[in-house]
Amino acid sequence: MQVLVVYHSKTGRTKALAEAVAEGIRGVDGVQAIVRTTEDVTEEEFVRCSGVIAGSPVYFGTMAAELKSVFDRFIATRPRMVDKVAAAFASGAHHSGGKETTLLSILEAFLIYGMMVVGDPLVAGGHYGVASAGEPDEKTLDDARGLGGRVAAIVRRLT
Repeated sequence: MQVLVVYHSKTGRTKALAEAVAEGIRGVDGVQAIVRTTEDVTEEEFVRCSGVIAGSPVYFGTMAAELKSVFDRFIATRPRMVDKVAAAFASGAHHSGGKETTLLSILEAFLIYGMMVVGDPLVAGGHYGVASAGEPDEKTLDDARGLGGRVAAIVRRLT
């Protein structure tokens, strides 16, 4: 079983979250994490995975064009993505500006793909996904590991 972590990052903040999400996935026996940037991910990897966790910086309150292009490029895979597990994470510079709307934009794309969307664990807040304001601190990285672990555990249960 594999969970794909796909992300776009200019500053390294979203990349740090992606790496923590992958750590959480790897903490679940029998589930592998595949980590790819939006430039490197392939359609075959996207379809092969039992779950996808996508991350983006906040760009005008929505996902970065680079992540949106993944959803656009792989649109023909929709029938093969139905009922797979999906989750989101985001990073932004401002303490309040746009992180939840960015998460929702990612989750909307997953819903259009027919995927089963999950939020972050209750211990991490139990909302739309993990988000950091500025450089992710240890609590945020721990929340990201929790999100990865939650998705991996659900994937394991369902497959």
